[in-house]
Amino acid sequence: MNRESCQHLLDSLSDYIDGDLGDTLCVELERHLDSCENCRIVVDTLRKTVYLYQVTAQPPTVPDDVRQRLLHRLDLSDFLEKK
Repeated sequence: MNRESCQHLLDSLSDYIDGDLGDTLCVELERHLDSCENCRIVVDTLRKTVYLYQVTAQPPTVPDDVRQRLLHRLDLSDFLEKK
């Protein structure tokens, strides 16, 4: 495969991994992957990276003082912790 073909298909890689790629382009990409080991390595690496992120990522946290000020500012006093 030539580099232009690889680049064209890899531009759609994120949509492919997310399952958001259209059927026609998905078939074209999978056909390309059957014959291009370098692109298969890229796809496998990206899939593993996404998986590792999903299983190890910690949910974002907001410091308690920021949360309290935000709730107060939004006039959500029912949610403020009683101290």
